[in-house]
Amino acid sequence: MPCGQTRLRLSMSEFGGLKFGLDTFGDVTVDDAGQPISTAQVIRNIVDQAKLADELGIYGFNVGEHHRADFAVSAPDTVLAGIATVTKNIILGTGVTVLSSDDPVRVYQRFATVDALSNGRAEITAGRGSFIESFPLFGFDLGNYGLLFEEKLDLLVELLSEEAVTWKGKTRSPLVNQEVYPKTEKGRIPLRVGVGGTPESVVRAARVGAQLALAIIGGDPARFAPFADLYRTSLMEFGQEQLPISIHSPGHVAATDEKAQHEYWPHYQAMHSRIGRERGWGPLTPQQYLGEIVHGSLYVGSPETVARKIAKAVTAVGAQRFDLKYASGTTPHSALMNSIELYGSAVVPLVQSLL
Repeated sequence: MPCGQTRLRLSMSEFGGLKFGLDTFGDVTVDDAGQPISTAQVIRNIVDQAKLADELGIYGFNVGEHHRADFAVSAPDTVLAGIATVTKNIILGTGVTVLSSDDPVRVYQRFATVDALSNGRAEITAGRGSFIESFPLFGFDLGNYGLLFEEKLDLLVELLSEEAVTWKGKTRSPLVNQEVYPKTEKGRIPLRVGVGGTPESVVRAARVGAQLALAIIGGDPARFAPFADLYRTSLMEFGQEQLPISIHSPGHVAATDEKAQHEYWPHYQAMHSRIGRERGWGPLTPQQYLGEIVHGSLYVGSPETVARKIAKAVTAVGAQRFDLKYASGTTPHSALMNSIELYGSAVVPLVQSLL
């Protein structure tokens, strides 16, 4: 590793300590009897989950965007607006806003509104998303997949300056000295870019001066350390200030390792099989599941087990924030609430003591 990259391995203390968040895609879940619940109830449950996270002092809560039957949330900013009115401190963001199939002007306006409702707690995580349903739904050509995100990210960055914007591209009509409203009280909404692990995406995030959110959903998280180093080096080369890096990974916390693994397995396996059929994956075996828990990026177990894994991951990557994707598949609301409770009350202080 070049010495310049080593020098840029910034400590968590330089960003005010490790921060902890929670992510949900709003999976359609079952009740405690195993019966599916309505998407409306799923959304109301998400609000309750965010309220609990806020009461526990967790730093951030992120809601994903999808446009398919197995996820309840297609308008995360609307859900966040509801959460904003019943919480006090937690940062409210997305995981992710599918910017390629959205209008950056409307994205800015919606999040400026959430920012007002939450007294300055809005945050945007922009990404291309892992599903493509939104492209035909909103009339976008998948052949322009890369160009759409590139141009719209550049426009969103301009809009977040909250100054008059002059912009021209190929994917929407130009703006000429255009003011966009409402303005926020603090003058800017924080921006993260969600990255699945390509060098081009990492460099793009650095170029626009956005925080890096690494989606690490499989394998040893240490393999993402080179991307973190590339990001820090690229920030320096683009003349940007050094910015925090976060990790997003799935998991579930219960009283014991055995209970967590048993609770999570049927719901995670069903989700993996459903998506796997669409993408040509082979069936997930129990051995693969346990292997990912022990050696990979599934944070499933007791508070002690999950805390040790988080401490190891953030140290390996040099991250300043960890967001646990606590909801996967049809896991019931009661189990999700218990997982959040243990994450905030036990996992977070354990990680802090380990580090």
